[in-house]
Amino acid sequence: MKIVDLDKLLPADIPEGERVLWHGRPEWVSLARNAYRVDLVAAYFAALALWNAATEGADAGSAAALIAVAKTLVLAVAGLGLLCLLAWLSARTTLYVITSRRIVMKVGVALPIFFNIPFSQIASAALRTFKDGAGEIPLTLAAGRRIAYLHLWPHARPLHFANPQPALRSIPQADAVAATLRDAMIAEAQTRLGLTGASQQTTTAVETRDARFPSSAVTA
Repeated sequence: MKIVDLDKLLPADIPEGERVLWHGRPEWVSLARNAYRVDLVAAYFAALALWNAATEGADAGSAAALIAVAKTLVLAVAGLGLLCLLAWLSARTTLYVITSRRIVMKVGVALPIFFNIPFSQIASAALRTFKDGAGEIPLTLAAGRRIAYLHLWPHARPLHFANPQPALRSIPQADAVAATLRDAMIAEAQTRLGLTGASQQTTTAVETRDARFPSSAVTA
């Protein structure tokens, strides 16, 4: 992993006694497919090209059909290129950090924004893995805590507008990151609640598509 200067990227120095456990960025190809939906856009343009070829071919012959398909493909390349560029810029300017007490998200292409989310403000977290090996970890915030969906996107769980869920999107080795986050939240909750040293029971569910961490470990 490329070395990242966290002192310049975090909103403040890490408090004494707090450790960085993991930091990383989204994989831009996975982000393009799962956040910017380039697969669906490509499928749309493919269907549009076939439709234009059929209609123009029936009305004006094969030459007109080829011209219509060529115009559609030009639009497709331009549109998909723009979406891929946005995904690359978003991944390039994003930093996710997991410490022993919180999650920090640095997002924003033109204007960086920091979201500081202590574990005590997280009600639960989930894991979703993709076929490309990447995955995402959406976070359900505790009652009374809310971040606007538009401020988060694309770093938010899709379609959850009423109760937006910040998410670590398209991260590599998501199952290992989820395990690190799970253990950190459990340890922090035990320390905060004075349960350090008590027996703990964890569940490892990194192989499921939407696995939840024990909510009792992160309840504020």
